[in-house]
Amino acid sequence: MRRSPADTAQSARKISRRALFLGGSQLAFMGILGLRMRYMQVDQADEFRLLAEENRVKFRLLPPARGLIYDRNGAVIAENEQTFRIVIRKEDASELDQVLVELERLIGLPLEEQERVRAELKKAGPSAPVTIADRLSWEAFSSVSANGPALPGVTPEVGLSRHYPLHEDFAHVVGYVGPVSDYDLSKMDNIDPLYRIPKFQIGKSGAESRLEDVLRGKAGSLRVEQNAYGRIIRELDRHEGEPGVNLQLTLDRNMQNFVQARLAGESASAVIMDVETGDILAAGSTPAFDPNLFVRGISSAAYNELLENDHRPLPSKSVQGAYPPGSTFKMVTAMAALEAGVVTPEDTVRCLGHTEIGGRRFHCWKRAGHGNVNLVGSLRHSCDVYYYEMAQRAGIENIAEMGRKLGLGLRYDLPLPGINSGLMPDKQWKLENRGAEWVVGDSLNAAIGQGFVLATPMQLAVMTARLATNREILPRMIKSIDGVEQHILGGAPLGLNENMLRSVRQGMFEVINSNRGTAFSARIEDDTTKMAGKTGTAQVRSAVVNNNNVPWIERDHALFVAFAPYNAPRYAVSVVVEHGGGGSSVAAPIARDLMLYALHGAVPPLAAYPSSQRNTIRERFKVMPLRDLDGDETTRGRA
Repeated sequence: MRRSPADTAQSARKISRRALFLGGSQLAFMGILGLRMRYMQVDQADEFRLLAEENRVKFRLLPPARGLIYDRNGAVIAENEQTFRIVIRKEDASELDQVLVELERLIGLPLEEQERVRAELKKAGPSAPVTIADRLSWEAFSSVSANGPALPGVTPEVGLSRHYPLHEDFAHVVGYVGPVSDYDLSKMDNIDPLYRIPKFQIGKSGAESRLEDVLRGKAGSLRVEQNAYGRIIRELDRHEGEPGVNLQLTLDRNMQNFVQARLAGESASAVIMDVETGDILAAGSTPAFDPNLFVRGISSAAYNELLENDHRPLPSKSVQGAYPPGSTFKMVTAMAALEAGVVTPEDTVRCLGHTEIGGRRFHCWKRAGHGNVNLVGSLRHSCDVYYYEMAQRAGIENIAEMGRKLGLGLRYDLPLPGINSGLMPDKQWKLENRGAEWVVGDSLNAAIGQGFVLATPMQLAVMTARLATNREILPRMIKSIDGVEQHILGGAPLGLNENMLRSVRQGMFEVINSNRGTAFSARIEDDTTKMAGKTGTAQVRSAVVNNNNVPWIERDHALFVAFAPYNAPRYAVSVVVEHGGGGSSVAAPIARDLMLYALHGAVPPLAAYPSSQRNTIRERFKVMPLRDLDGDETTRGRA
């Protein structure tokens, strides 16, 4: 069938329009494609050339600077120091043997270190850096850098390493950092990529460990171009990480140093606390250790020496050591009896040197007895028989409740690992933990701080601060984080009867300031800084011993707690000297020195001491290993 001329013309017009549309579309597509090809081939030529040669572009993590730690006055107690090191990566270690030989010539790399590098490379990932040598001198570092072409794959790096300028003084509080270990990684759920960097340092103890997440910071990144020999040609891209947050502690570095120096030679601990804020101004523990040894990698011999030391230099005794509080606990028993209404401050108990319960004698420390004593007299003389009687009247439940109210048996939220909660036992505790009923003898032992009762030096300081203020004082060790002041917790009224508490404080005052008190020789002469306190001697064996006739490990612990000034308390102090003997002869003089330092802000003036003791005190201060502001150890005595 023939098409009409009109149909033919109309069909031609349709085909022309389609052809024009298709042709235009193809032209537009080709134009866009051409522009894209030009952009990729010209504008992005360098980047795609590098991507095409991916083996020459390497990605590296940049460790962040660890946050600094300061004392309450802004003095640095944990800092970062610049270090020089050289590293190598498995993917670049094709000529390892030749490189190690050359490094032995340049920096004297020992054979055992060469073997270590080989072993670590076998375990490391392709791009993970393995440290060949760390803490190089500038000369050695320069020598390696200058001989780069002969050391394919070796990368010189400038890094940061932790340093503790005050050495032993803050070892137990600040702690130390060390290289990440497989054991560390096994304890983590979410592993930060930084931890995969060999020799990367993380907190191992103290505040460094507890506040690791805050101090660590966040990793940065680096892209570099390398040549065929593994030498970096240029840096392509760098994103700096976020440094760790800086911390300010409540501790005073000069006071901490004085505490450590005063406790030197003893296995001991002491805590100084501000009774208004709960700020810990010093938390000493002796003997100590130099945390810098752990940062650099302590030798097995040196570590074993610390482990085998019978004075236990590694634990922080101020929060980890739990001791029978001895007679320093008697204020707890007294307040329990007073609050329970079973005794008044004026009531007396006759002490004949012992109490007999169920055919068993419980002796007073003074075998001849103290005669009739009231509350104040019982504290002044530290009469055990008075407290045996209070235990029977008040009962262990009231005593335990009062102990907890005064801060014993509690675990405080401090930035330290392994904090011991001590033990404030009651009937339920014994039944659950010993499978036995509580008996009267348990109460008598507990009343004088023996038996099952345990307390840490930190808890004893809190107890003393609460007795001094009648407020729920809580210990605080972090003053600010990244410049933001941290809240002071606690401080609410305890609700204890102030008249009863005043009698207990009076007894503590007479312990030191009455010529018949057990710590009269440790008194302060200055009327404006008079101290109130309590001695304690805690047995470590069930039998009474003469401390002069038994080995050191079998001697009694010496304890003392105090607050001052008596009329307007500012500081609380607790001292525990392991196997020190008597609290009055050993711990009390230490506590007095520490209290006077806190009150005067410097080595105490001789005028604060009884005149008969000043020559002895002067000689003591002359030989104390105090540290100058630059961190160098010195002996100085100031009066």
